Amino acid sequence: MDFKSAVRTCLSKYATFSGRAARSEYWYFVLFIFLCQIALGILDNIIFGTGHMTRGPGMWAYEDRGGPLGGIFSLAMLLPMLAAAVRRLHDIDKSGWWLLAALIPLFGWLVLLYFYVQPSQPGANRFGGGSGGAGGAGGNPWGESSVPKVPRG
Repeated sequence: MDFKSAVRTCLSKYATFSGRAARSEYWYFVLFIFLCQIALGILDNIIFGTGHMTRGPGMWAYEDRGGPLGGIFSLAMLLPMLAAAVRRLHDIDKSGWWLLAALIPLFGWLVLLYFYVQPSQPGANRFGGGSGGAGGAGGNPWGESSVPKVPRG
């Protein structure tokens, strides 16, 4: 999945917490939000003067108080980002409730990061058909495994 189709898919599934999202779809959407936040931070600073440079002993620091454009964008992207994260967890056959792991200090975000970088589970799982990622409905790029599959009951 390319950048444009990933962003379009995530925005069209604004608050859809069911189904699956391929690894590329999720990470391209994260990149989109990151780039938009940078651009809106610059615009907020130009239009509203929300940030300024300060000089300390031997260093420069930039202080940003946030601005209305970045804040509105963050609120608008909250549901699609949560939905994409839940669908990404579904793609590796994990429940969306794993997002609550982010509330565990110093550890929870590492668990979620590990889950987010995992390849898609090949074929269908309890959350739906293949995601269309490299290991999803398109098949495993490394070929079939010689390890027999264990039926889930």
